[in-house]
Amino acid sequence: MRRREFMAGLTAAAVVPSAGRGQQSKPPRRVGVLVGLAANIDVPVAGAFLKPFREAMGKAGWVEDGNVHIEYRFGGALSDLANTRASAAELVALAPEVIYAQGLPATLALRQQTTTIPVVFTQVIDPVGFKLAESLGHPGGNVTGFVTWDFAIGGKWMELLRELDPKLARVAILFNPDTAPYAPGLVAAARDAASGIEVVEMRTHNDGETEAQLEALGRAQNSSLLVIPEPFTNGHRDHIVAQCARFRVPALNSVLGAVDGGALMSYTFVWNELVSAPVDYIDRILKGASPRDLPIQAPRRYELVINLKTAKALGVDVPPVLLARADRVVE
Repeated sequence: MRRREFMAGLTAAAVVPSAGRGQQSKPPRRVGVLVGLAANIDVPVAGAFLKPFREAMGKAGWVEDGNVHIEYRFGGALSDLANTRASAAELVALAPEVIYAQGLPATLALRQQTTTIPVVFTQVIDPVGFKLAESLGHPGGNVTGFVTWDFAIGGKWMELLRELDPKLARVAILFNPDTAPYAPGLVAAARDAASGIEVVEMRTHNDGETEAQLEALGRAQNSSLLVIPEPFTNGHRDHIVAQCARFRVPALNSVLGAVDGGALMSYTFVWNELVSAPVDYIDRILKGASPRDLPIQAPRRYELVINLKTAKALGVDVPPVLLARADRVVE
């Protein structure tokens, strides 16, 4: 080998490790996460949310405290969203490259704080109606993500209750008007599918109000309860389930974990899929995509879950056809 070629080879070899060191010292990307439906990391819903999120980030090649640094903040008390707004302000002040938001209050709080930092949401309903996006297909701003369901699911919930009890005469719809601004659309869809069944709104603000109204509902024959998943019913899940058992009220309760905790039936999105799906958008934004060009998506799958142990305790005979359609049965 000629001396000139040999020296050129040494020079090239010396350059490669230097480039490698440059890549290794590249600062980690910065991501913010606002867990809007939990006040802190110890709340069960926080762990249920963060586990699939972190797993999905790892599968996408983002190693926490490696090539990505993640800042976590949490929501606040359901009666006071000041902490949610404060957490949103803290995250925006840190100037991450993208923020992942859980729930409508958290997403709205972030949107009020920034129109430039990309925000990817999950567990939001009617993002166009709440002016988070121009349209589902073309969000047009800095916010995009994945909705839980559209208003039509209110009709599906009502149909399932009618299948469960052919003699059904009355359905009460439980929600807190202060924390479920989207409830009217779901109630309207349920009324449209009621077909002669009386539909009443069971508005509640605290456990005492919930208990009193469920006691009255339990005295009415051929009555059932429909629980709208929202911040209040999420946070008071166990109390609602316990009072339904106490007053023998059959309920379709699609709050996360409600059926495993004793609720009779649920029909909603597949949790892990809805939480992990937005990671694809986070990954694409970190690689240069704009949220304005990423269409808002709906869940890929829904699942019907029935608790036969609860049905037996309530004296409810689940029709075999309905039971056969269940994706999962708790026994």
